[in-house]
Amino acid sequence: MALSDIYTLFSLIPLDCMQSGFMQRALFGLLLLAPMTAVMGVQVVNLRMAFFSDAISHSAFAGAAVGLLCGVSPHFVMPVFGVAVGVSIMALLRSSSLSSDTVIGVMYAAVMAFGLAVVSRTPSAGRSLQQFLYGDILTITDTDLGWLCVLFAILAAFQMYAYNRLLYIGLHPLLARVHGVPVRCLQYAFAALLSVVVMFSVWAVGVLLVTALLIVPAAAARNLALTAASMLRWAVLIGTTSAAAGLLISAQDGVRTAAGSAVILCACAWFAVSAVIASVVRKERMR
Repeated sequence: MALSDIYTLFSLIPLDCMQSGFMQRALFGLLLLAPMTAVMGVQVVNLRMAFFSDAISHSAFAGAAVGLLCGVSPHFVMPVFGVAVGVSIMALLRSSSLSSDTVIGVMYAAVMAFGLAVVSRTPSAGRSLQQFLYGDILTITDTDLGWLCVLFAILAAFQMYAYNRLLYIGLHPLLARVHGVPVRCLQYAFAALLSVVVMFSVWAVGVLLVTALLIVPAAAARNLALTAASMLRWAVLIGTTSAAAGLLISAQDGVRTAAGSAVILCACAWFAVSAVIASVVRKERMR
């Protein structure tokens, strides 16, 4: 199916905002991105890597600053820089005796300080970096959507092979290695793919909210799920519906707010509902 066919399908949504091309591109981008962040978010929660994703998201700031300083598109520099930071963090985690929080905290501080140092050399770059702080999915292009489709396919293939193995690593990495799971390779591959997904997510919701896009649907799914498989399905459902609803709500005349913040607020509403349901279920089981 061509992009034009998808846009035609979106134009059938009975809302005036969906007659605009930029809204159709934004919706398609979110429908590609939300399932990816939901799946990766489940694994981030299971592998206890929430702080890791936060460090990667803030490396986007440094990557964008380097791109602007060198005259190279930040959309190219950010994923490369993010993958380099993600793989470096994983290498330090595997080789250092320090706790994961300590290692990630050092890298987090380093990339943020580096980004601020670069920006301070070029004050005019600060204004250009605001879009990466807050995100703007409405500016996504057909070329960006093409790269998102490629990433979606790569991530789907990786998850079909690695999902259960990563769950095993999250439970007991040493036992997983004894049973023939390529722990080191999967950890590096996961770190690299997570870094790329985070970089794309920065376009949608900005540096400040990327971690929420990963964590909130997964946390809500954990409240509702009884098994690992159902947690994955719930996370994808919550992430996708939050993305679509947030975009459409943000475009209404009475709202007119940033799409990224509306997406996260919808996900947080899902979490609030799931927390109430989980509390009621726990009380029923205790009777």
